[in-house]
Amino acid sequence: MYGQQIRGPEMHKSLITSNRSGVAEASLLLFVGHGTGIRLNLVAFTTDLKSDDNEKDVSHMIHIIDTEHPWDVFSINSGHTEVISCLEWDQSGSRLLSADGDGQIKCWSMTDHLVNSWESILSSSLDRDPIIALSWLHNGVKLALHVEMSGSTNFGEKFSRVKFSPSLTLFGGKPMEGWLAVTVSGLVTVSLLKPGGSLLTASESLCRLRGRVALADIAFTGGGNIVVAATDGSSSSPVQFYKVVVSVVSEKCRIDTELLPSLFLRCTTDPMRKDKYPSVTHLKFLTRENSEQVLLCASNQTGSIVECWSLRKEGLPVNNIFQHRSPVVGEKQPTILKWRILTTTGDLERVSAVALPKLPISISSTDLKVASDKFCPGLGLALAFHDGSIQIHHRLSLHFMGIYYSSSSSGPRPGDEATLKRQRTSGPFLHFKALQFSWTSLALVGIDNYGKLHMLRVSPSMCQVLDMNTTLRHLLFLLEYCMVTGYDWWDVLLHVLPNMVHNLVEKLHEEYMRQNQALQQVLATRIVAVKASLCKLSTATAARACDFHAKLLLIAISSTLKSLLRPHVLNTPDKSPGDRLSEICAKNTDTEIDKVMINLKTEEFVLDGPPLQSLQQLIQWVGDFVLYLLANLPNQGSMVRPGFGFMRDGASLGMLREMLVMIRIWGLLKPGCLPTFTAMSDSQDSLQLLFRLLTKLWLCSREDGPPQEPDESLIDECCLLPSQLLVPSMDWLPVNDGVIVKLQGKNPLKLQFGKASSLPGAGGGSPLEALTRSPGSQKMDNLRCVFLGVCPTEESKACTRCGCVTMLRSPNKTNAMKQWEQRWIKNCLCGGLWRRIPAALS
Repeated sequence: MYGQQIRGPEMHKSLITSNRSGVAEASLLLFVGHGTGIRLNLVAFTTDLKSDDNEKDVSHMIHIIDTEHPWDVFSINSGHTEVISCLEWDQSGSRLLSADGDGQIKCWSMTDHLVNSWESILSSSLDRDPIIALSWLHNGVKLALHVEMSGSTNFGEKFSRVKFSPSLTLFGGKPMEGWLAVTVSGLVTVSLLKPGGSLLTASESLCRLRGRVALADIAFTGGGNIVVAATDGSSSSPVQFYKVVVSVVSEKCRIDTELLPSLFLRCTTDPMRKDKYPSVTHLKFLTRENSEQVLLCASNQTGSIVECWSLRKEGLPVNNIFQHRSPVVGEKQPTILKWRILTTTGDLERVSAVALPKLPISISSTDLKVASDKFCPGLGLALAFHDGSIQIHHRLSLHFMGIYYSSSSSGPRPGDEATLKRQRTSGPFLHFKALQFSWTSLALVGIDNYGKLHMLRVSPSMCQVLDMNTTLRHLLFLLEYCMVTGYDWWDVLLHVLPNMVHNLVEKLHEEYMRQNQALQQVLATRIVAVKASLCKLSTATAARACDFHAKLLLIAISSTLKSLLRPHVLNTPDKSPGDRLSEICAKNTDTEIDKVMINLKTEEFVLDGPPLQSLQQLIQWVGDFVLYLLANLPNQGSMVRPGFGFMRDGASLGMLREMLVMIRIWGLLKPGCLPTFTAMSDSQDSLQLLFRLLTKLWLCSREDGPPQEPDESLIDECCLLPSQLLVPSMDWLPVNDGVIVKLQGKNPLKLQFGKASSLPGAGGGSPLEALTRSPGSQKMDNLRCVFLGVCPTEESKACTRCGCVTMLRSPNKTNAMKQWEQRWIKNCLCGGLWRRIPAALS
């Protein structure tokens, strides 16, 4: 992007720009992938593009990108006949709602679980009644982040599930999916997704006397109700609040509405500002799960004022005539709900956009005090102004926390003098028309009035100067939050410097090991994915990223092969065959594979031939991996080389040892499934040799004993391995062409849609350049463990997070391999979502 001037508290520079015109709305949310609960940064925004032949022919487009590959934009001709006024992601991240000024609402869904492939699946309509507010119904999941417990060793104390009821439940308490919209005429409409896929729709007036609604917002209560705030746009009119209850009666949708206490803006009752700000330009609940706090912005042509209100329960005064009567036992003073102003700003520049934080910080006084003193993410809301600046204010007290100046107000931008001249001669300053925070509030995305998309880092410390340990603790806290909840940690990585990586990985592992065994099993693969993402950011730890990716594949293959084992008799014992295999291999330290095999019930390993033969490519990867590790043992003098992380990982070495035992037994049943090694001697028992050396290495790093250095005899035998077996070159790391590795420097980037090659390198190049493959090397299907050739002809898809590549369509016909592929149909090994690779790039 452009070099920016930073004023006051530090907010880092823009990251992404592109040329789009006529932007109507933008939305940023962090997505969830269904399979693992891992979320991903995706941005959706709209443009109105006029045809050259006929200016009246306007195409309303929806554009979707993921922030790791911002140049790869998927543009949809929405089919809306009027300007798109609302965009809303659902909680799963696989669907998107769009609504326009003609009352049309469309539901878009991913096709084939690809983030750059979408189609319209459902729609509803309110003829000629423009939609001004839109929301998915709440699914009943609410989390709280307790800042005062950040020093606790228990994840359950830091991040807790809050009791919250869904907007509507099916039989058994399952939340019913659907959406709710508010129209300009004061109508509320609900569309419910029935289990069969059809829509159940109903509409109702917000109140008996319908009137024009210029602005509205939607929030949810813990009891399952919906609250709608609405205003006609005049600051002298009341801001009305309505309770909306949705139910299904006799297979029909029913909507009940009730009027709640309203409020008048403070600025209209102030004699100094009575007529100064005639219109309400922004109306937002502070969070979608808190209907008791609302933010209002009133404006005129040149300025604005922002007010924060809270709904409180107050005692109702009793007339004196009733004061002297004897009180009834248990009787309490009557109460009433009343809106009270929390705080207000002074006169501001005209506000062009508002972004509210999504991080669910607990609003208890203790949490807010601790957060205000030390922990800033989630406390600040962003106000964009027409002079091009963005200010961060505390979300409750509205006191100033930080400021960012855009190029139009801080001097010329290098290489963009034409735009600056155009601004000076005719047209307004560059300012943001739409603004959104990321899920952890460490990144801010916006679209300006010239149609450019900007991404900004938001410093987690704001105005505070923090020592390195405090900064690490804050980033660690947010990484733990992402790991436990499933939200993507992409925006946290924006603030991780290369010298922080090692400490963050070690501290994250320490916190993980302090959790109970059940939670460790749930987070076992997710923490490996987080570590891999962190290690890519530093040259010193790049090799460890290779190890973590290999470990993800190793865990997946191990669980798949063990799942093939079946007990020989119907009365299944307490332990599964896979558990018994692990237990026997852990106890038996014999280096002879056949002696370990004798203690197993071989009848549990009896499988038909086709499943074993179809899994040979995964079995081959295991054999090649063991051979690579052992052959490179003598060279592991430093942590720079890939594979070093496994030399002290007793659990992973034990897993490899178990799989060699399984492969040995299956090889007796079906020799064709055995891994193929190129041996220098015909009499060489390769599997026996690898098992013996692997067992010796495993004994040095067992979890139940002190770690030991490999003895000289083991190192000598490993030195001889390349003369006995041909050591393969392992495809350690998927090629990741994402943007996150390029952002460690302070210099902003300027990118263009559709041009991945225009991405410049950071100061010293990517940390992983030394470990990636040359352009003429074989391409690898990282999931199927097969080579695709130098120039693959098959359509492929790649992970948006780690770059893992796999064929889009399965070439396999056997059930065993199809089951393996189905595990990754929605998510990659690391939990990231898939994107189709453009033909020119594949």
